[in-house]
Amino acid sequence: MILLIGGEKGGTGKTTLATNLAALRICAGRDVLLVDTDVQGSASYWASIRDEAKMHPRVASIQKFGKGLVAEMRDLSGRYQDIIIDAGGRDSVELRSAMVVANQIVIPLQASQFDVWTLERMAELLAQARGLNESLNARVVINRASSNPVVGETREAQAYLADFADLKLLRTVVRDRIAYRRAAGDGCSVAETPNRDSKAVAEMQLLYEEIYGEHWVQKATN
Repeated sequence: MILLIGGEKGGTGKTTLATNLAALRICAGRDVLLVDTDVQGSASYWASIRDEAKMHPRVASIQKFGKGLVAEMRDLSGRYQDIIIDAGGRDSVELRSAMVVANQIVIPLQASQFDVWTLERMAELLAQARGLNESLNARVVINRASSNPVVGETREAQAYLADFADLKLLRTVVRDRIAYRRAAGDGCSVAETPNRDSKAVAEMQLLYEEIYGEHWVQKATN
């Protein structure tokens, strides 16, 4: 499967989700390629930290830019069981190209009115992409949500999403936790860190299971 983590809004935690899912997927015994199409190169940097630390299993990572992305992803999809594309937070050639080849796009959304407004533009981009990729499955995940149960912004975002028939809201809500930032700095997923945050691990496993439609079972070991 080619999974695209993308959207038009920056700062929604796309790289955090892409890297954690890549690590979980490869630990489940899959052959995974992480593709960084963001000029900031955060996903590639995460993979390089992982390599320097000699973490096992290794997550293969490449950077790809420009209009040739479609042909390259189609070629690479025959070499890897799974490709996870981390796209930058803007309307770009890379985002549009990835939408043409992806089986599924997951759009991270911060639970604020400023972010949910960007979904109108994403709905337009999806309509255009489906002219070339009619089977593209589009989902939205609420990411970096407040861990304070009193804050109602998550419920408000969920209500707002009901107006977008082509965008399915995932049940999993990923909270804003320091565990994700610590794991990123070590080149690992929250499931691989010492003194793991059980809530963060549970969130990522639930998200994994919703996206891939299967329970996460670790097969590869460090």
